Amino acid sequence: MEKVNVGVIGCGNISEKYLENLCGIFSQTQVIAVTDIKEEAAKLRAEQFHIPRVCKSSEELLAIPEIDIVVVLTQPGQHAQICEQALLAGKHTYVEKPLALNTEDGRRLVELAARQNKMLTSAPDTVLGSGIQTARKLIDEGWIGRPFGAISHILTGGPESWHPNPAFLYHKGAGPLYDVAPYYVAGLTYLLGPVESVMCSAKKVHEERTITSEPLYGTKIQVEVPTYLAGILTMESGVVATIHHSFDVDATRMDDSVEIYGTEGTLVIPTPCGFSGKIHYRRKGNPDWADIPCIFEYKRDMRGIGVADMASAILENRSQRLSAAFGYHTLNVLEALDISAQEGTAQPIASTFERTEAMLLNPGWGDEQRNRG
Repeated sequence: MEKVNVGVIGCGNISEKYLENLCGIFSQTQVIAVTDIKEEAAKLRAEQFHIPRVCKSSEELLAIPEIDIVVVLTQPGQHAQICEQALLAGKHTYVEKPLALNTEDGRRLVELAARQNKMLTSAPDTVLGSGIQTARKLIDEGWIGRPFGAISHILTGGPESWHPNPAFLYHKGAGPLYDVAPYYVAGLTYLLGPVESVMCSAKKVHEERTITSEPLYGTKIQVEVPTYLAGILTMESGVVATIHHSFDVDATRMDDSVEIYGTEGTLVIPTPCGFSGKIHYRRKGNPDWADIPCIFEYKRDMRGIGVADMASAILENRSQRLSAAFGYHTLNVLEALDISAQEGTAQPIASTFERTEAMLLNPGWGDEQRNRG
């Protein structure tokens, strides 16, 4: 298969899984250059994944004419600036969540991508995995009738117990709202359509956190953002959905699944933070739950599947499955939730998006046997 050249900006913790997949799983991508503000981090990833070129700066990487797609994996505060530079350099651009720190910058990036005639996609790309794709098929085929409600939650004790450098996750542009909620907002809107309005309450439980992971064990983190939130999303379709996220809950009996309620049944789907999991279904009037297998490919941690889809779109001369409008809508919802929590009022959502095509059952993007499980 013809390959699309990829350059990666940002070689931190999350880059390892991206590079593992882009270099070893997806047959249509090849990473030819990496860079990081810490040159040693870039050199480490280059050696680990046999990447031929280590650049000293993002500007050097963006100047490489052979690169078709730039993947931005820096900290959130740098996303908008680097994406703008990449688009101006004539590169299709994929960026980790969030697209930007605010909708003004996000809108500017979407408009720039359109002017440059380049694709722009924002994580999370987990919606392209087997779990959400199987759920989409079931909902689209009417298994639960007309959806009218959904409940989602993920409650954890915080990333300082496992992340090697978690401080940024408590700073502006992160916290559970911008680090965790994007998965659930994207998952819910991908399945149930755009959001019309939101309400949210949030609070900061601790002013300071202590890192208990290595190598920064014992280091104190000043908390800048709320760490406990509950939000209500009212969809354009009339569906009412809730999100409930925290970095403060050390013990809970709730799992990370999402329940979707329809006029003819209930669907329990895996967390949108992952690519697969268990699906449970109960038809109206039937006392028994049924287990539904995830039938689409890419069931393990396939971060980078959005990049692979973008590469496939280039080769097939089509639009990407995760549109710029979809990523911007997610950002719009997150910012509105933030404003609602601060002001105590419902916030309208000005943006919307058109639904894109679903994944193929077997897109043939790589060694499928390695992705079963």
